[in-house]
Amino acid sequence: MDIMDTIKDQIESNPVIIYMKGSPDQPQCGFSARTIEALMGCGKRFAFVDILANPDIRSNLPKYANWPTFPQLWVKGELVGGCDIVTEMFENGELLPMITAAVPDEAPKSDA
Repeated sequence: MDIMDTIKDQIESNPVIIYMKGSPDQPQCGFSARTIEALMGCGKRFAFVDILANPDIRSNLPKYANWPTFPQLWVKGELVGGCDIVTEMFENGELLPMITAAVPDEAPKSDA
């Protein structure tokens, strides 16, 4: 599979995905840390890709997205933006409803 197809598949297969440096529990840059803090504040599941461990994605995602920097937050197949945009949206209350709409509550587990 071509790297552009891989990126497209990741974005289409995950309602919320962040491309970042490091992981949510160990971000490797301040911008990724601030973005993850905002995203985790929404309390919903999300996928992540560590671009430091995936150099092909790191070099090709900016071309795919037409967005040069990381992190990149994607919701329902659309690029939301990077650190400044995501943290501003979290602070002004726009991020939570967007994430909540993309990731519905999981159905309660049944014992039956």
